[in-house]
Amino acid sequence: MNKRWRLGFLASHRGSNMQAIIEACRDGRIAADPAVVISNNRDAPALACAAEAGVPALHLGAGAFPDAESLDRAITAALKQHAVDLVILAGYMKRLGPQTLAAFPARVVNIHPGLLPRYGGQGMFGSRVHAAVIAAGEKETGITVHLVDADYDHGLTLAVRRVPVMPGESAESLAERMLPLEHELYVTTIADVVSGRLPVPPRPFRKM
Repeated sequence: MNKRWRLGFLASHRGSNMQAIIEACRDGRIAADPAVVISNNRDAPALACAAEAGVPALHLGAGAFPDAESLDRAITAALKQHAVDLVILAGYMKRLGPQTLAAFPARVVNIHPGLLPRYGGQGMFGSRVHAAVIAAGEKETGITVHLVDADYDHGLTLAVRRVPVMPGESAESLAERMLPLEHELYVTTIADVVSGRLPVPPRPFRKM
């Protein structure tokens, strides 16, 4: 019997994508187990939602650590302590540090509310992406699920869903319409990764 994957989440606010994935794990759509939720924001609703779902919830923020390197170490240690196999970013508003990325090569996944690379990069997240799409007069936008590396919104694309932009649409209405589509795409992509239907690069061998 194959070992079930253990999922670690990083979220800064409500973590609605995280909630959708946890629900999918509970009802069998994803053959994996939520292992831990980490947030840099002690007041993040994601932490309360995780605790309510019986998932360990940790606040690891900059205020408790003297520098970015020590915070990076703490995040890496927490993920390893909970035996995480796949790290899922769910609205995490901080850049992951090199230690976390090195500890989980090709095992950190993010969802972006736009088509990459045009609508990605530093500072391009959430409503900013939708506003930029509207301002550019685009007829189409999309959702991208990708592996995370050291560059913003970079890394191997795992899944894309294209979404038409309606005439007269606002950034707010576009965001509202796309959110359930994000949940759907993230859930199906994670399900495909853990089942092996969507292969990801193998983790490099390390001598112990």
